[in-house]
Amino acid sequence: MIKELTKAEEQIMLILWEMGEALVKDVIEKMNEPKPAYNTVSTVIRVLETKGFVDHKAIGNTYIYFPIIKETDYKRFALNKVMNNYFENSYESLVSFLVNEKSMSTKELDEIIQLAEKLKNNK
Repeated sequence: MIKELTKAEEQIMLILWEMGEALVKDVIEKMNEPKPAYNTVSTVIRVLETKGFVDHKAIGNTYIYFPIIKETDYKRFALNKVMNNYFENSYESLVSFLVNEKSMSTKELDEIIQLAEKLKNNK
């Protein structure tokens, strides 16, 4: 079962999903300033291993880390959590919220409707 990520864990996972695999120093290079300490990132990655998000392969004394949970699987988990907690599991409520909050144009709404129709027809 997928667990929720902290902000720091999510930041590192986004980098690992993008890179495919990386050393701790590679992850730090991709992070925004101010960059965290090496030991901080290393600790978060080990927590991600414990949570089942990341694994590693050892080459000598060096560990190369890689994701074992797919980004799409985590996105699905996160969206379901948002849907359940904030929109009573109603996509209509979600779209209504987006339309009202983001002041979507008619064109953007039409694109969403077209996408929904396309997805519906592919099922």
